[in-house]
Amino acid sequence: MLEPLKGLFRGSRGVQNGGSLPANTPRVTPNPRGNAAEAVHTTRPSRGLEEFFAQIRDTTGLTILDLGGVSQNNVSFITDLGHRLYSEAFLSVLGDTFGLDDTVDQSNPGRIEFFLKQTLDYEAGQFDGVLVWDVLEHLNPALLNAVMERLQKIVRPKGYMLAFFQSDDKLDAAPYYSFRIHQMNTLEIVQQGMRRPVQLYNNRSLEKLFGRFESVKFFLSKDRLREVIVKV
Repeated sequence: MLEPLKGLFRGSRGVQNGGSLPANTPRVTPNPRGNAAEAVHTTRPSRGLEEFFAQIRDTTGLTILDLGGVSQNNVSFITDLGHRLYSEAFLSVLGDTFGLDDTVDQSNPGRIEFFLKQTLDYEAGQFDGVLVWDVLEHLNPALLNAVMERLQKIVRPKGYMLAFFQSDDKLDAAPYYSFRIHQMNTLEIVQQGMRRPVQLYNNRSLEKLFGRFESVKFFLSKDRLREVIVKV
């Protein structure tokens, strides 16, 4: 039963340099929390994105994973650099698997395994980099630990991940976003709505979260998003 479901959940299962999306592919990540107010667009510099691309700019033929769903901007930008891109609609699958109610238990081992099959079912060391964006704040400890273990497995040693977190770890409600790459150091951030946080992090808890990896580096932006570069 898992295999037919994969085709429904996958964004782009790999687009090579010069590639483009099929005509019927969604251009924007689906809203994982239902209808929201009109999206707020902000284009701003991103030191984390700049650092991410600084690690891969002198090479071609790398394989990148984008957990924000299929974005034409991101597909075009990364494939034009000569890299291969895979996309996963991580938050949409999260809602499909566990439901949208934040009281739903994300600790069920069977559902966790099903979720990993839909989103992170890749070979060991398949990726040179992962654009994680802000998806980790949506996961409870059991699911988060399983996701982190899988990321560690599928990203090659010395690969890089870029993740975003709210800088205020005491919010009752937090915005969630989609991210579109404009330049190596510039992002369009689209606020999709607000949500009850599952987990919010300070610097100390982020260091603990990424303690299994080689290094972690923080950048704090003016819009109160903490950008984190992780070296695997």
